[in-house]
Amino acid sequence: MGRIDREVDRRGFLRGAVAVGGGAILVPTFVQGLAARFAHAAEAGQALPKAGRGEGGYGALQPTPDLNDGEVRLALPLGFSYVTFGIEGTLMSDGNPTPKAHDGMAAFRLPNGNIRLIRNHEDRDEPSNSTLKGDPANAYDPIGGGGCTSLEIEVTSAGERRLVRDFISINGTIVNCAGGPTPWGSWLTCEETTAGTAAGWTKPHGYVFEVPVSAEDEVPAIPYPALGRFSHEAVAVDPVSWVVYETEDAQPCGLYRFVPNQPGKLSEGGRLQMLAIRRRPGYDTRYDQRVGVPLPAEWVGIPDPDPADAESNELSVFQQGYARGGAIFSRLEGCWMSGRVLYFNATSGGNAELGQVWEYRPLGPNTGWLRLIFESPGIDVLSSPDNLTVSPRGGLVLCEDGDAEHQFLRGLTRDGRIFDFAEFLLNDREWCGATYSPDGQTLFVNIQGDTSIGGSGDLGYTFAIWGPWEAGAL
Repeated sequence: MGRIDREVDRRGFLRGAVAVGGGAILVPTFVQGLAARFAHAAEAGQALPKAGRGEGGYGALQPTPDLNDGEVRLALPLGFSYVTFGIEGTLMSDGNPTPKAHDGMAAFRLPNGNIRLIRNHEDRDEPSNSTLKGDPANAYDPIGGGGCTSLEIEVTSAGERRLVRDFISINGTIVNCAGGPTPWGSWLTCEETTAGTAAGWTKPHGYVFEVPVSAEDEVPAIPYPALGRFSHEAVAVDPVSWVVYETEDAQPCGLYRFVPNQPGKLSEGGRLQMLAIRRRPGYDTRYDQRVGVPLPAEWVGIPDPDPADAESNELSVFQQGYARGGAIFSRLEGCWMSGRVLYFNATSGGNAELGQVWEYRPLGPNTGWLRLIFESPGIDVLSSPDNLTVSPRGGLVLCEDGDAEHQFLRGLTRDGRIFDFAEFLLNDREWCGATYSPDGQTLFVNIQGDTSIGGSGDLGYTFAIWGPWEAGAL
């Protein structure tokens, strides 16, 4: 399989270095700016300023019609356009209806120049009412209603974003929340649960599965127990070492990494480890943290990544790492690599419990630096960031999943300012799955919709957004 072609401009993140604890650590400019802005706002008793037009933001949002059907679904800055596809329930190319509960996603370049999207479906139906999607011969659990769909998108010579075909690509899993792309040409999809046979499923759940970018039909769903059985959220792969970082959506939770025995072949096993702060066992990152302060990190081993008691104790893996000095986080969700720097969200972290954004930079084989780069001080600034991605222009895209009346797709600039980029106008369901096309010109993103039977009837949507990116940070 070919290499993922994701050209990410890292220059804005990799400027400057300072010596800390005897070692050199690179400091991205937005971390320095953010720390200064937090300090200034605190001294003045003011809220954090948002980036306006010309300051990294793109200006006020305005209701914008879909270029396909004219329906007004999104509010976007002036000059941006979008189309909607993959709406829940619409018939796909393989004859199956588009599943519900759109979630994590990534974009890849296909050999014909088109774009492959691979999209998760966080189906939370119970065993008693769950419905398998696709071919039972390929399913992991024959009653599992979750899985992935793959889409092929063409950007025409006229600049249109057009759906070419879509199909189920993995099935029989459940609660496929997020995941991440790999450098060897695949998408890792993660189950956000440890439910199993005691709950009525035919198989244990809580694993990572793999979908090749090249797949043009369903592939067998094969779990990777060595990557851990816990409430998985997202993964991100170091492009140099091919180490796999993993987040856990639980309270409390840990940040993990999987060191493979054979890079690129996760089925061959490896070592699961949990992040710890050196000389500070059990360090709690959830409260009273300072933006911009580097924390020396190391990794401790998880003796049993697939514990027998995982279904009855969803924190079984976390407790193993914590007992060896691992650090505590608050609901780790989205993560993304920019070069070798890992960015990840703690959805409920911070003194206001409204979210933190962290970065991790590896230093040696077992060491690195952990740093808080943003903490939400109020619901109007940032409400529970979930999925995230890094813009080719150096900013961060944050998907909100909070309790605010309106949910936004937010941007974070390199000089430390946050801003609103998009609002979904039909309901207040969460944003998820933000990812850029390989050329950086299209942002694909989802609105999740209902995740289980008996919900409010809200549908899942996928959007392609494009416009004058160069005018701001995204």
